[in-house]
Amino acid sequence: MRESTVTAAAGRFEAEVLPYRDALLRAARRLTRTEADAEDLLQDTLLRAYAGFEGFQTGTNLNAWLFRILHNQWVSAFRHRQRRPAEVSFDALTEHDLARAAAARPAAARSAEAAVLAALPGPELEAALGALSEDFRTAVYYAEVAGYTYLEVAALMGTPVGTAMSRVSRARQRLREQLTAA
Repeated sequence: MRESTVTAAAGRFEAEVLPYRDALLRAARRLTRTEADAEDLLQDTLLRAYAGFEGFQTGTNLNAWLFRILHNQWVSAFRHRQRRPAEVSFDALTEHDLARAAAARPAAARSAEAAVLAALPGPELEAALGALSEDFRTAVYYAEVAGYTYLEVAALMGTPVGTAMSRVSRARQRLREQLTAA
């Protein structure tokens, strides 16, 4: 009895869903732009549709249901590829690739002030830092050179967060004034 129910459900799925196969494949080709990926997407879509076919209500829009499954499968596959790091053969890496990757990371992580400070010649920066009070110099060092957050700067200096923020801001402003005047 159970086997006949499964066979009947499979027959119903085949009769109702498979007429949409070509349209689903065309949509999968548009989304993936390669034949192999389109076929994989279609297969995943049909498997998902078959697994959930018992929950589909007869009389509702089967076409829209199938295309929504196709789209959701495509989005899931896209997100999965984005989370997965690119696989590169170690032998295929060149010195240029490694240098480019190393140069790309720090620039995005640094603030504009840190980038400017790193580009300045040493003696001018040392003189400007020397003109700051000890509290300002320490605060800007922790924030810009060491890369601490305001909360961490405040904890290190034993001050409230607002005071740490103020000291870093005023130190930046005074450094900016002294370095543009020089």
